[in-house]
Amino acid sequence: MAHRTPPGSSASHASCLDLWREKNDQLVQQAKVAQDSGLSPRRQQLAQDALEGLRGLLHSLQGLPAAVSVLPLELTVICNFITLRASLAQGFTEDLAQDIQQGLERVLETQEQLKARLEHGLRGLWDSVLYVSSLLPELLPALHHLAGLQAALWLSTDRLGDLTLLLQTLNVSQSRASEDLLLLLKTWRPPAEESDAPLTLQDAQNLRGVLLTAFAYRQGLRELITGNLPRALSSLHEAASGLCPRPVLVQVYTALGTCLRKMGSPQRALLYLVAALKGESTWGPPLLEASRLYRQLENTAAEIECLELLVEALSVAHIPEAPQLLIEVELLLPRPDPASPLHCGTQSQAKYLLASRCLQMGRAENAAEHYLDLLALLLDGSEPKFSPPPCPPGPCVPEVFLEAAAALIQAGRAQDALTVCEELLSRMSSLHPKRPRLWEDARRGTKELPHCSPWVSATYLLQGHAWVQLGAQKEAISEFSRCLELLFQATPMGKEQGPASSCEQGCTSDVALQQLRAAALISRGLEWVASGQDTKALQDFLLSVQVCPGNQDASFHLLQTLRRLDRRDEATALWRRLEAQTELPQENAAWSLPLYLETCLGWIHPPDRETLLEEFRTSLLETCDL
Repeated sequence: MAHRTPPGSSASHASCLDLWREKNDQLVQQAKVAQDSGLSPRRQQLAQDALEGLRGLLHSLQGLPAAVSVLPLELTVICNFITLRASLAQGFTEDLAQDIQQGLERVLETQEQLKARLEHGLRGLWDSVLYVSSLLPELLPALHHLAGLQAALWLSTDRLGDLTLLLQTLNVSQSRASEDLLLLLKTWRPPAEESDAPLTLQDAQNLRGVLLTAFAYRQGLRELITGNLPRALSSLHEAASGLCPRPVLVQVYTALGTCLRKMGSPQRALLYLVAALKGESTWGPPLLEASRLYRQLENTAAEIECLELLVEALSVAHIPEAPQLLIEVELLLPRPDPASPLHCGTQSQAKYLLASRCLQMGRAENAAEHYLDLLALLLDGSEPKFSPPPCPPGPCVPEVFLEAAAALIQAGRAQDALTVCEELLSRMSSLHPKRPRLWEDARRGTKELPHCSPWVSATYLLQGHAWVQLGAQKEAISEFSRCLELLFQATPMGKEQGPASSCEQGCTSDVALQQLRAAALISRGLEWVASGQDTKALQDFLLSVQVCPGNQDASFHLLQTLRRLDRRDEATALWRRLEAQTELPQENAAWSLPLYLETCLGWIHPPDRETLLEEFRTSLLETCDL
């Protein structure tokens, strides 16, 4: 953009320094006009023109030998250029470090010290330049400004060691012994700029506040994740009191809520979460944390309501505000980490959390509807790739189908459950078009698709329970048999297959396969009992006890069958073992099983086990009296 000489003045009487300074001020004003233009093409064009103008001005300044009288302006132009470019790019790039290095080299060039210091790299340059600045106090404000941008770059790239050394050098009047970055940032006092100094887009004092807030938040989040809660709380409080734009403040308040919840202060945590939800902003993270808080408080209704609001919030397209043409806190924060407690995920992940919690809490009808909504999201292509929630590790897509079928059966919608199971079997079969029926592969000992067999087996198990609900006993027994035939060919994870994902490991572990086999055997055994075939039921219950010794439900069903068959000695021996087991903690009580399997195990759980043991005890005593 060409320089226009102001009315009443003559370029011939103005020094080059005045012209360059006027050019800098004009471009800064232009960038500020762009900032006030909102999200519009004009804003982008004005900002880009200002950036190119600063680039050209910098090229002019650095085309001449370095001079102490010009350096304050030159360093200011470098700072304005870096600030505008980083804000437009929404991040720091490697070439910005080169711009900083060139500015430092220009300072040393005036002192004829450049060649001796280049070999020490950027850290050596800073040490040399800050030493020289003690001899050139007129450079201090601009150098501190440039140091602030260097600090921002190193913070954004996690070069905290270099950042610590730089701040120790800047705080030369303070104690250099401190290695506490937060303390160093708080004690750093950039010199005030002169009233007639060149205009800046962002002064060093404001940049210091941004750095302080960003580092405090990063440190607080890191301590929160590693479990150092008192330090996390202190750092997050520091961040909340700093230059926090509203979106960042929501994150800080949410992190404070998480920290206080984990520290056992749910009411204080709730206050921060309520504050995070006030006003127009991103509601996802605080709603997810609120659901965790209410779950900890065992307030199911409030937990479910938060998850419903979370799904609704994530379904609304977020219109971003125009970022400031400054170095903001957001630019210095780490990229979103799926493992972070503040990561709220996608709409499908939130819908899954809602559906699974409804199923776990016995809200079967609600769970069924939410699962069907989730399947619709996954199948219509609106969410082509479903990533399971990372905290805790969520299910694979096949397990979502299985949980949906279990919820539908729980809600009394057996026919819908069969439809879901058929869709899953169709999709699993499509993995190998030449083998449309995977359960037949098991007969031939096929070793391919190691993780499909347990899912297909579970599908047959759920289809069997759907047929039980529909009163089709023959079909139910057939499905349970298909499930067992495939299951007894499955190899537990780590025996013959390679590594698998977390959800695959969950469904193919020794424990899961044992419980799945036991569930199928007990389910088929109960159908034999219903049809009056106690001898066949006895075989299934005996086998279920053998394949899964830790499953007490199998033993209770076996005890009832032995009683009906009048096999008193065996029943008495089993009863004594069960009596002894009831006085001990349930073996493997801490098992983590897939949700669909936990739901299925609930259907075959004998009602009133204590009553059954008491009845047997009474009948045994009566027999002894006779």
